[in-house]
Amino acid sequence: MTRQTGRQRETGPRETVPGLADGRPSVRLRAALAAGTAPDPGYVEHLVARCAVEPDFSVREMLTWALTRHPADRTVPTLVAEVRAPGAQARAQAWHTLSKIGDRRAWPAVTPAALADPDDEAARSAWRAAVTLVPADAAGPLATLLSGQLGRGPRETRRSLSRALIALGEAMDAPLRAALTDPDPRVRAHAIATERLARDPESGFDSAIEEARRVVALGPTDGSER
Repeated sequence: MTRQTGRQRETGPRETVPGLADGRPSVRLRAALAAGTAPDPGYVEHLVARCAVEPDFSVREMLTWALTRHPADRTVPTLVAEVRAPGAQARAQAWHTLSKIGDRRAWPAVTPAALADPDDEAARSAWRAAVTLVPADAAGPLATLLSGQLGRGPRETRRSLSRALIALGEAMDAPLRAALTDPDPRVRAHAIATERLARDPESGFDSAIEEARRVVALGPTDGSER
């Protein structure tokens, strides 16, 4: 069916992505691939909606790839709205996709609340997007906000935060020094580990965090043990 809206516009089949809701991951994967191979603005909302519920990691990655193939003018506003969705997976995948698109028009969506998302996966995705999208003059304030999450969560969450801080370069130095005297030993250990990992990326996060814990166990640090 077609209708006139100033110019001929197709509706119907081209605005859906057949197969995205199929019970078989292989079919959903092919559907996402097809949507990215032949982009259509009508696909964007369907792809974003599927990201929120798709259980298969490989399919989610293909959905993200398909979205990167569409014009940013169409995808970025939809994804920015999605980072405020009630579902944690929707938020996480929207941030992940925005980080892949890399369009800095999404930067205003990086709020303190987003960086402190109660869901670890959504927070990690927001951190990665933030360091990709941050303007040069906002790196310092971003580092301060990120340092407020030091000591949070399990290993993968802490490692993601360390990587995000390190990606900010010198902007992380002042908030990291402040964290070295935090009363919470978890925060101090994470700050020490991040600092050491920045100096020696080959050491690995696990090694850095174990060494940091030993330093914290010996007593408060004034930042001189570097």
